[in-house]
Amino acid sequence: MKKETCRCRDIGKIMRRLGKAIARMTIPAIEKLAEEQKGDPFQVLIATILSAQTKDAVTHEASSRLFRKADTPDVMARLHIKTIEQLIYPVSFYRNKARHVKETCRHLLKRFDGVVPTTMDELLSLPGVGRKTANLTLIVAHRSDANICVDTHVHRISNRFGWVDTNTPEQTEQALYSVSPRRWWSRINLYLVTWGQNVCLPVYPKCNQCAVSELCPRLGVKRIGKSQGH
Repeated sequence: MKKETCRCRDIGKIMRRLGKAIARMTIPAIEKLAEEQKGDPFQVLIATILSAQTKDAVTHEASSRLFRKADTPDVMARLHIKTIEQLIYPVSFYRNKARHVKETCRHLLKRFDGVVPTTMDELLSLPGVGRKTANLTLIVAHRSDANICVDTHVHRISNRFGWVDTNTPEQTEQALYSVSPRRWWSRINLYLVTWGQNVCLPVYPKCNQCAVSELCPRLGVKRIGKSQGH
């Protein structure tokens, strides 16, 4: 119990520092799109589907092109698959994602009156939607404070920090519910993804430039990146 309490305290301390440190950094694509589209749940959902295994800049550009052509489920459902493919290229697996986007729009119209559902089970019933997409949609679009979204960055950094000891993002999500204070759940993805894209890189993390370096055990880190100026 004492170890658990210490871990929770460290999580809070690290999150507070990261919150200040990322303020000067570019936010991830989904949050950026949500700001631009005033948190439209439909556009958050579709952009998150497109974002899987795709760089943020590509996600943002592809999503913006698609939404300029169709910004509602009704309009998007009437687009030809080939048109969607052309609009979202070069996102990863763009052909599969184009099909998922069109089918998701049909499901939204047929089953949910064109409204993005607010529960995990309903979101997971949509084509191409997994836990990461569902969690991020709930957090960003529906302002949920009861969900944690885990992608590769969150999985990697949570293990690197020693918050969890897990093998998959799914395991990390469940472990984080147990060890992290609920007040941080909805911000874990934003903070750790931003940090993971800029400082806590998968290979050669910039530990010498890290705002929480003295709090991090660097688990699994073999070599660190060179400091700026070297």
